[in-house]
Amino acid sequence: METQAIKISTEFIKLDQLLKFSGIAESGADAKDMILDGIVSVNGEVCEMRGKKIRPGDVVLLTFEDGKYQIQVE
Repeated sequence: METQAIKISTEFIKLDQLLKFSGIAESGADAKDMILDGIVSVNGEVCEMRGKKIRPGDVVLLTFEDGKYQIQVE
C-alpha cells in the first residue's frame, strides 16, 4: 500500500478536490468516477459523496485492482 500525507491550510477540503490535489485523479471527472465507483473510503467507510468535507486527521483509502493507496490529511 502506498501512503501519502497531504497537508492542508484550510479547515477542510472536499473529497473530489483532495483526489485532484494529491495527483491520484487527473481531473474532476476522474475524481467523480472514482468516488461513484465505490473505490474510495473515508475513515474506513465507503463514501460516494464527492463533496464530503475531509478534515485534518481523516484517512482516505482508494482500492484499485492492483493495490491500495492511502491519503492521510494533516
